[in-house]
Amino acid sequence: MTEWKAFTVESKDRVARVTLTGPAKGNAMGPDFWRELPLIFGELDADPEVRAVVLTGSGRNFSYGLDLVAMGGTFGPLVAERGLAGPRTAFLNEIRRMQAAVTAVADCRKPVVAAVSGWCIGGGLDLIAAADIRLASADAKFSLREAKVAIVADIGSLQRLPAVIGEGHVRELAFTGKDIDAARAEKIGLVNDVYPDQEATLAAAHALAEEIAANPPLVVQGVKDVLDQPRARQVAEGLRYVSAWNAAFLPAEDLTEAVAAVFEKRPPEFRGR
Repeated sequence: MTEWKAFTVESKDRVARVTLTGPAKGNAMGPDFWRELPLIFGELDADPEVRAVVLTGSGRNFSYGLDLVAMGGTFGPLVAERGLAGPRTAFLNEIRRMQAAVTAVADCRKPVVAAVSGWCIGGGLDLIAAADIRLASADAKFSLREAKVAIVADIGSLQRLPAVIGEGHVRELAFTGKDIDAARAEKIGLVNDVYPDQEATLAAAHALAEEIAANPPLVVQGVKDVLDQPRARQVAEGLRYVSAWNAAFLPAEDLTEAVAAVFEKRPPEFRGR
């Protein structure tokens, strides 16, 4: 078994469990996460013994999203040298690398069931949007929070969630950056079912994955392929567009203010510059 830094991977009875482990607080997504995620799902896709995947987080929370401290090197040059093509190009390449990491989850031929407890913020929501089915515990909270830190969400939520919850709900979440609880998430279709606690949610996810794994594997993979086909090109084009948009427009004073406010633990003051 490969030793991963940001995940653990276990397999039993034709079901693999992929668990986010940090190492940052709240399973925040640092460099190891983005490097390892596509490798893990590439291996699971190729493993004939795996027929379904459960995706979950360790500890109380699924994920706080992007680890701003660990990923500071991605944003720093863009903000410091905002007019130069070199930093913009490097940033564009980095966005597309991160997009490809999450797309590896969506492209995995084995159905992926996400089991969410606690906070699922930003990149965490991008990640579960790439799963096939989402279950949540009663304490789960979801937030498409990028607007609050002066970023257009660019890793897949804006491209994948409209087919899941409808464009109106996506616009509300993306424009406001608000938090929603598990009951609201179930009401709008973000999650299929809500369970009393984390243990019950994980058990339900495994039961569902085992039910999927009991069916003919090539047929299940065919169903996923057929369901994904109508939207695949639209998602890919949307990801390319938003990466170019952010590379062009993200180096703004509001981004600098947002990052400073996070580190100084104060409300940001956005000026639209």
